[in-house]
Amino acid sequence: MSSPEIASLSWGHMKVKGCSSTYKDCKVWPGGSRAWDWRETGTDVSETRIQMRTDCCKLALRQICDVELYAPQHYPGVQPADLDEVLKKGIDLLVIGRGMSEALQVPSSTLDFVKQKGVDVKVFQTEKAVAEYNKLAGQGAKVGGVFHSTC
Repeated sequence: MSSPEIASLSWGHMKVKGCSSTYKDCKVWPGGSRAWDWRETGTDVSETRIQMRTDCCKLALRQICDVELYAPQHYPGVQPADLDEVLKKGIDLLVIGRGMSEALQVPSSTLDFVKQKGVDVKVFQTEKAVAEYNKLAGQGAKVGGVFHSTC
């Protein structure tokens, strides 16, 4: 059984060849794919919003807080439980996509977990991860992947 090609990737959307679904985040393995729902394993997204603007006037210097700076954090990041399903599919290599801006964390303990299962692992920004995954799948490698398609 071969690993399916990822047919398209854009912010918040992934399409796997041979699958009618569109995914936001997905898992792929030889012979299949499915949505990657972070809530299943505690891989969570928290957001911090900071608002600041400094306004100078002739009579006084005042700070007014009204301009938004958006700073997402993906913590605790990819957990072993996120990967276990794909690792059980008989893969030799796992590719992890950390997001378009590489915001999703991949703890060293998670990488150690994968290696202890006898599987090589590569971690990239998601566009690069998809390109690497597709290259390996096209070469017939037994490759799996987990991909985050936003931040």
